[in-house]
Amino acid sequence: MKIAIFTDTYYPEVNGVARTLKRFTDYLKEHEIEVKVFAPMSDSNEYVSSNIHRFKSLSFFLYPDCRLAFPNMLQIRAELEKFSPDIIHVATPFNIGFCGSYYAKKLNIPLVGSYHTDFDYYLQFYDLQFLSNPLWSYMKWFHRPFQKLFVPSLVTKNQLEDKGFTNIEIWTHGVDCELFNPYYNKAVVRQKYHISKTFTLTYVGRLAPEKNVDILVEIAKALPMEWSEQIQWVIVGDGPSRSKMEDAAPSNMIFTGFLKGTELAEVYAASDIFVFPSSSETFGNVVLEAMASGTPVIGVNGGGVRNIVQEGITGYLCEPGNSKEVMDTILHLLENDGVRNRMGMEGRKYALTQKWDVIFENLLYSYSTVLQDQSKQKYA
Repeated sequence: MKIAIFTDTYYPEVNGVARTLKRFTDYLKEHEIEVKVFAPMSDSNEYVSSNIHRFKSLSFFLYPDCRLAFPNMLQIRAELEKFSPDIIHVATPFNIGFCGSYYAKKLNIPLVGSYHTDFDYYLQFYDLQFLSNPLWSYMKWFHRPFQKLFVPSLVTKNQLEDKGFTNIEIWTHGVDCELFNPYYNKAVVRQKYHISKTFTLTYVGRLAPEKNVDILVEIAKALPMEWSEQIQWVIVGDGPSRSKMEDAAPSNMIFTGFLKGTELAEVYAASDIFVFPSSSETFGNVVLEAMASGTPVIGVNGGGVRNIVQEGITGYLCEPGNSKEVMDTILHLLENDGVRNRMGMEGRKYALTQKWDVIFENLLYSYSTVLQDQSKQKYA
């Protein structure tokens, strides 16, 4: 099987879509399955590969991790005809994704896609709610030709089906349990970030309004003094809300910027609680990474996170935007070492079942069913 992937975000971008696609292409290469990626140029030139065709691009204001590229249509067609893929996978609904969909129809190549981001949810944070209906109309039109549309969670599947989308199949995400594990030396992490407090509470992700991260500062300030003096907040990530948060943050909250690889895994492992207030996730990769690291999760009962966290077993789910409930849940976990430890172990146990190899095998099987259906139609 030869696979062409069209995406408006790709490694070395650090968002969940880019990381998932990079892991998938690594898997394909390990299994000697030919793959060609069409993606934007990033701000970093640290990653170059012969199987990636990149195009000049600009950041998309609503979601800077996706790029608005300026693809050369003739180049794309020439590359596709030379590569001759069996199937095209479109991962984003922007310029490059549109090119993939266009040439799949033009060259009669089977077409599948994946839906990773709830852009409609983002509109409210940028005073663009009036665009909701046109956005959904465009998204339905864009995805209509896809023979299968993969979504990362049951929540997202139900949402799209309610909007009239069809041919939807769940493609869940996995986690690298060798990288993300509870066994790092916590003392090294504490020394690195000058942590002297008893407890470490962590957030990992983009710092932007749609992630509801302002609530973290609110909670940190509202915690009782006797507890606040024992807590170190570690905020991992970057984005448009960072400077505002840093200006408002109490002294026990530090900002590390983006971390990846072992540096990121060490922070998860050294944390006592992972606090994730976002309800905009179609999945929530960072939540699964925290669980793999043996860290209990306090998330919100919204988006794809609710399909990952088992209430009262691997963590707790609070109502979106309810800072008091999140704060009370933090205090409950801090007061109960046994509950915290048990949840950490249960989270690790669950994460160990979410193996990328099995997930990618299932995706390839779904590809093969699309190819079989296409073959049947061709010879019918």
